[in-house]
Amino acid sequence: MKFFYAMNKWWLVSAACLLFALDGQAQDPHFAQFYTANMQFNPAMTGVHSGRFRVAVNYRDQWGAVIDNPFRTIGAAFDVRHRIGRGDFIAYGVNVLRDEAGESFYTRNSGNLNLSYMKQLGGGRYRRADQYLVAGASAGVGQHRIDVNGVWFSSQYDNANAQVNTDLPSNENINSMSDLYVDVNAGLLYYAVFDDNASFYFGGALHHVNSPQISFFNNSDQTLYSKWVAQTGGEIPLNRDLSLLPGVIVMGQGPSLTSIFGTNFRYTNRDWREVAVRIGVWGELSNRFDGISIPSIIATSILEMGPLNIGLSYDVNAGLVAQPSNNRGAFEISLVYVQPATRKLRVRCPKL
Repeated sequence: MKFFYAMNKWWLVSAACLLFALDGQAQDPHFAQFYTANMQFNPAMTGVHSGRFRVAVNYRDQWGAVIDNPFRTIGAAFDVRHRIGRGDFIAYGVNVLRDEAGESFYTRNSGNLNLSYMKQLGGGRYRRADQYLVAGASAGVGQHRIDVNGVWFSSQYDNANAQVNTDLPSNENINSMSDLYVDVNAGLLYYAVFDDNASFYFGGALHHVNSPQISFFNNSDQTLYSKWVAQTGGEIPLNRDLSLLPGVIVMGQGPSLTSIFGTNFRYTNRDWREVAVRIGVWGELSNRFDGISIPSIIATSILEMGPLNIGLSYDVNAGLVAQPSNNRGAFEISLVYVQPATRKLRVRCPKL
């Protein structure tokens, strides 16, 4: 019985890791609540908020249902905006990301400095809509690490005893970390705010435009795939207190294509100290070896308490990943704080 239990557990772990590899295909880590981690996806989102400055923290935990060391992604960002001219702004910020994956403790660390310019296209006292075109760029450094003691290779399999022997040489010349690399990204964003609960935005970004080298082997030319991002969304009022916040983001990196789409319903009581609640359903669409599939359905909730937003979401696995994980996917939490701006620095922005 112990043998069959161990074999079943091994197959579950192997299936989950294999399916993740097929799904990820060397793609950058991402958050299901992309609208709370927008600087990670598009540097043109730097400064696009209603306050003086913004602080955002995101945490994602995935595959904890089937492996002992789940995949964890942690991101943090800060940005601040300054007025230049009559209606234009310049914004700058910083964002950092750490991703840990699996038994090998494969770790990716990166940090970027962001800069954006917000050009007012329309708006003001006598105009119906505030419109801005935002151009942004970011540059920083990154490094990948791996714990080779956490994995084994075919040369370490003892055929005589039918078991793995990590004391045997691996015959692999693998460094524990890649060289420190420089990373460059750029993006554009257009948005229009028509009313307090009516807005529209769309934009896109290019990441890793310099194709940095990330190999763990000496004298290797393995590079990080460049990535493109396209996004759109906005707010649609249903009545005085209720609105929809739909959104779509599409990411392509190398052979991989991933999209997250859906909507949040937002309700507010419109008190002086405004409290609002968002509840939504989102889907993830990814390409696999057998075609396009939906690997997860995402349930979200966000509590807005003045300048602080607290978001929770859970990925319910579907399709090929449903059985090995018992439909248990990823848990994610986000904290976004926006410091209220003075009248001089206030600018209308879409709710994200």
